[in-house]
Amino acid sequence: MSNFLDPKKPTTRALLVGVQTPDMKPGEGAELLTELVELVENIGLAITHSTLINLRDRQQPKFLIGTGKAAELIAQAKAEGADVIVIDEELSPAQQRNWETESGLAVIDRQEVILEIFADRAQTREAVLQVALARMEYSLPRLTRAWSHLSRQRSSGGMGGEGETQLEQDRRLVRNRITKLKAELAQVTSQRATQRRRRQRTPVPTAAIVGYTNAGKSTLLNKLTGAQVLAADKLFATLDPTTRQLTLPDGRTLLLTDTVGFIRRLPHRLVEAFKATLEEVVVADFLIHLLDASNPNVDQHHATTMAVLGELGAADRPTLTVFNKTDLLDAHALAHLRARHPEALFISVHTGAGLADLLRECEALATDDTVAADLLIPHNRYDVVAKLHHVGHVRQQESLDDGTRLTGRFPKKFAALYEPFVVTPPAKPARKGKSAKGRKAPLRS
Repeated sequence: MSNFLDPKKPTTRALLVGVQTPDMKPGEGAELLTELVELVENIGLAITHSTLINLRDRQQPKFLIGTGKAAELIAQAKAEGADVIVIDEELSPAQQRNWETESGLAVIDRQEVILEIFADRAQTREAVLQVALARMEYSLPRLTRAWSHLSRQRSSGGMGGEGETQLEQDRRLVRNRITKLKAELAQVTSQRATQRRRRQRTPVPTAAIVGYTNAGKSTLLNKLTGAQVLAADKLFATLDPTTRQLTLPDGRTLLLTDTVGFIRRLPHRLVEAFKATLEEVVVADFLIHLLDASNPNVDQHHATTMAVLGELGAADRPTLTVFNKTDLLDAHALAHLRARHPEALFISVHTGAGLADLLRECEALATDDTVAADLLIPHNRYDVVAKLHHVGHVRQQESLDDGTRLTGRFPKKFAALYEPFVVTPPAKPARKGKSAKGRKAPLRS
């Protein structure tokens, strides 16, 4: 990674360069550049200027853009006192070296900015390992950036010069580090799978909140479950998945997971590195796709999330499309959005509007292998009571003279355990000429 963020230096100043290519939609380059501004601000860089370059032809192999335009941007960066040039495209290692050799400045791309943000926000051991792995894989083909001053020392002999020797040593160290990180990450992944299997022993439905970064996913989790997950108005505020229990209106329990936010042009190595974290999305019974209704690029955000879900193999999961932050829209804009997405839900986590509708939809999708039952269990069978508390969802418990009454939902596979204690439903009124004699009277609530 480039050492452009030196804590001993004053605030690092950056010149931002966006690129509109012929294969992009009109205006897409400008939208991505606006997003890059926010990304760069999240790593503490001061922006001297941002400019958009229109590429009429294919990308150039040396600088990605034309040589003349590159020289012009380098001159502008130096005139404005910039320490780093940020290109809103994925630069090849060779292109990055060419830029830095020509300018004498640090030059980074969108990938490196996102990696810096992830490195700053990672908290748990799993996230730290995943980010470290992604950074090492990004750095490996770019190690010559750190050793460009030694490249001239290479000899024509078969053994190479001092610079080449040092570079090979560094490459070996990085490869060893990558191998170690993958082994540690595999261990963490195995532990997460063990935890998931333990949860799955009890048939509790699961859901995952997915969506573009800063759509309000953590805030929604906090609102519904009473969790205290960090929720801040910034990109990638949380990287680690957090699972909490949500009690649905019908008394059932739903395990709800908050996941890392997605973003356009998310580096593929980060998608791969975060596969373990995002496995919660793949195994969830259904997804809650949360969107920021107030964002003018909400359609692009929807497409980006669906593309990443496709990469994860989760695009076919049952999904609730939910537009958040409706309190920030005027009536006309909200009506227009509802007309375009008649199947979606519209909520405001901030005001609580629409959350009741969301919970009802979660109930409908939270299909599990349970049945509702009203039980009367003798006092000498507290073992059954304890077991049903462990495997089922008890809504109400009442101690009566002739036993313990449980009302709730219980797994069908444990039917042999609780069926002997099922209270017969209330009898229908007897038809004329027929008697209801012999039917067991229902317990009163």
